Amino acid sequence: MTLPTQNAEAMTSPAVTSTDVMTLNRTPQLTSGNVAEKRAEIARYFTNTFDTYTRLFDCIADETGFYEKAIPLRHPLIFYFGHTATFFINKLLLAKRLSARINPQMESIFAVGVDEMSWDDLSEAHYDWPSVAAVREYRAKVRATVLQVIQTQELVLPINWENSWWPIIMGIEHERIHLETSTVLIRQHALAKVKPLPEWPICKEAGQAPKNKLLSVSAGSVTIGKAFDSDTYGWDNEYGQHQAEVAEFKASQYLVSNQEFLEFVEDGGYTQDQLWSDEGLQWRQYTEAKHPTFWRWQNGWCLRLMTEEIEMPWDWPVEVNYHEAKAFCEWKSVESGLDIRMPTEDEWYRLSAEAGVTELGAGIANANLHLDHYASACPITRHQHGRWFDVVGNVWQWTETAIYPFDHFKVHPLYDDFTTPTFDGKHNLIKGGSWISSGNETRLSARYAFRRHFFQHAGFRYIAASTAASSPTAYYESDKLLSEYAEFHFGDKWHGVDNFSKVLADIALKAMQGKVTAKALDLGCACGRASFELARQFDNVDGIDFSANFTGLAAKMAQYGEVRYARVEEGDLVSYHTRTLEELGLKACANRVAFHQGDACNLKPQFTGYDLVLAANLIDRLYHPSRFLADIAHRINAGGLLIIASPYTWLEEHTPKHEWIGGFKKDGENYTTLDGLKALLSSHFKLVAEPQKVPFVIRETQHKFQHTLSELTIWERLPH
Repeated sequence: MTLPTQNAEAMTSPAVTSTDVMTLNRTPQLTSGNVAEKRAEIARYFTNTFDTYTRLFDCIADETGFYEKAIPLRHPLIFYFGHTATFFINKLLLAKRLSARINPQMESIFAVGVDEMSWDDLSEAHYDWPSVAAVREYRAKVRATVLQVIQTQELVLPINWENSWWPIIMGIEHERIHLETSTVLIRQHALAKVKPLPEWPICKEAGQAPKNKLLSVSAGSVTIGKAFDSDTYGWDNEYGQHQAEVAEFKASQYLVSNQEFLEFVEDGGYTQDQLWSDEGLQWRQYTEAKHPTFWRWQNGWCLRLMTEEIEMPWDWPVEVNYHEAKAFCEWKSVESGLDIRMPTEDEWYRLSAEAGVTELGAGIANANLHLDHYASACPITRHQHGRWFDVVGNVWQWTETAIYPFDHFKVHPLYDDFTTPTFDGKHNLIKGGSWISSGNETRLSARYAFRRHFFQHAGFRYIAASTAASSPTAYYESDKLLSEYAEFHFGDKWHGVDNFSKVLADIALKAMQGKVTAKALDLGCACGRASFELARQFDNVDGIDFSANFTGLAAKMAQYGEVRYARVEEGDLVSYHTRTLEELGLKACANRVAFHQGDACNLKPQFTGYDLVLAANLIDRLYHPSRFLADIAHRINAGGLLIIASPYTWLEEHTPKHEWIGGFKKDGENYTTLDGLKALLSSHFKLVAEPQKVPFVIRETQHKFQHTLSELTIWERLPH
């Protein structure tokens, strides 16, 4: 499906919201409109967000609640009270919208939070936190400062990544995220440390849950990915392109309710190890979990909400982490005889399209979203979307998809670590939003991911599918040498020097004009760029390198059509890049290449019968180069070509000195590598062109490059 445009009616219902509940403005449209009105709208969006966040912390009963951790793996709430304000200042300074700090100490101590990367890493670090009054005063100063920027900074529409207003919207949407995550921490705090307030009213409706059933979702295509000229704010992971074909599946009509999950609990689901993944079992055993974390037993089941406990509302959605949801699905598979799991991200979008879900408009949402209704979940029968309920809203829904970057993903320079740390295969996407999700979080394009043991206002729905869940790769190669070579082969042009591998392939293909181009060997292929380039004309190309890491990366490029790597910029700072065969014009070549690990001095017998052998920057890295030169003659067809390119950088760490074929004095005279090549190849080859110098540049960091000349010679195989 293509994400729908904003529709003010499709998500609107006649339901009346409480007059006490907080009201959150919608995320603004950024591409057009009256400049003065847009400035005023953004000012309202900022103050609405900032003030709502400030008032959330009134739910803490006394000041000790600010300094005692809600859970061991997170900072105490005083950090989150100050963090969102310092984010505005730090990003505006980075963007050069401010020239001075307000409070350097606070802007340091509140800058970086704690990612709950593991469930057993109990950090007891001591922090000298400021007083609550000092943080309130600081927040007031930040509020005034940001408002002044909004009121005085020149505004030119559209507001996009390059626009000076982007960090302002970024700060607001960042605070909206923390508005939600802070309610989760408050919910995890000791009940005595928090207090209910009338502006955060919970739903009073509860009853028995309906019996869940599976409804068919037809097969269809999914096209997702935010355009860079989109009219609303987005985080980096939303941009780019992704397309998929989704097979037919069946999705549960309702989210899994507390009542439906109770069957799993009462059947011993938390004690049946075979239902849990290895990771889930470790988490369950460590935490000694026996039921959902927000369930309480007090002569009957109760449910912990943000600031109070209530008698269990059985028809509300259960709130669990991924591990618990996954174990339930395994149990349900056994119980039903069907293949039950959670949907993938693609399947969630397919379900959304089938249910007719579109973006939130200006009216009250027909979904428990955006604080339009309650400061809690509500019955799973309240909001219907097509034949299903709660396709969006009420609680987030876990998916089987580990977050990954879309094609053409790139990071924003003002927040380069927003998403990339989660591209580790360990952070699963949640979709649909919860009762307090607002702003960007409620957009269908939103992509938020958490560790699988993490608790959010999140539950799940299950599906029955004949296909297994799969996720595109999210891995970015971080090995320094591999990343350098990935950039060398597939990356940018540096200092006006053309891509070395492509230049060599172009020379080779020109030299092969009028000759047979059935089979080529790229020996010392590294990451494989020349192999792909040769396959523009050759029917089959083998790429061989001694390094399994290099050939592994080349094989990934052939299989997936893309490679991802983290390129060093300076010290520990990196930038993230995706390179594709399609953008290089080589997509059609992928099925004509094959990559192998091998030793050029001891090739396997099957590597023979070549019309071309390219040995680029190889000869001076071999431990026995003369053996290679003697052997390669028998692997090239008569009339075929051997192309050798090398800077002749002879080093004893690679080649014993007595094995060097040049670069030394012989009989008192200079003996070059070209001399040695002529001597060793003359019985089987003739030199068919004058040697030429081919430059190449290897980038190490943004400030350090290696510029080298490689001497290229072309040799034709004589008749046997």
